[in-house]
Amino acid sequence: MAQAVQPGGAAEPGAAAQPSAEGQPGAAGQWHEQVRAAFAAAGRGTLVDRMGITLVEASAGRVVGTMPVAGNTQPAGVLHGGASCVLAETLGSLGAVLHAGPGKTPVGVDINATHHRGPVSGEVTGVATLLHGGRTMASYEVVITDDQGRRVCTARLTCLLRDLPPGHPLGAPGSHPGTGGDGPATGHRTDD
Repeated sequence: MAQAVQPGGAAEPGAAAQPSAEGQPGAAGQWHEQVRAAFAAAGRGTLVDRMGITLVEASAGRVVGTMPVAGNTQPAGVLHGGASCVLAETLGSLGAVLHAGPGKTPVGVDINATHHRGPVSGEVTGVATLLHGGRTMASYEVVITDDQGRRVCTARLTCLLRDLPPGHPLGAPGSHPGTGGDGPATGHRTDD
């Protein structure tokens, strides 16, 4: 079960459990758990860690994370627009990894963001939703809201899905079942 995970840390006590791999048992669930664990371990000392991004929920179709406003502001004291973009790219890229499966890695090729308001305190929550999941490209809409549920930013991220180099730990053969092309509702690849 996925729980809120701080990069480089363990699941937060009392965090709400989420269904593993969108309720999928077996190899698909193991793959999703492997990616979540890699996210937590690889986050130590990275930008994600320094910005305080916490993973709340993760599946190919939907990724949710939070970030504090404090420490991520511009000189005027409001949330920095670049911080919103970092949160959006982090969540969308993680979704793209889960969508692509072993042997593939996402490379961001486009991000755009519209900033609606500038919170000065509290925490923001980003929800990345799969818009298109193909064999070679995945696109996510990321909606970021403040503590009162007001929209702070709307972003869109498009990732090219590239092959991992041989021997990469997330490229282990046979660790992910074939995908059925049944569309973004399940996070499975569809034909491009």
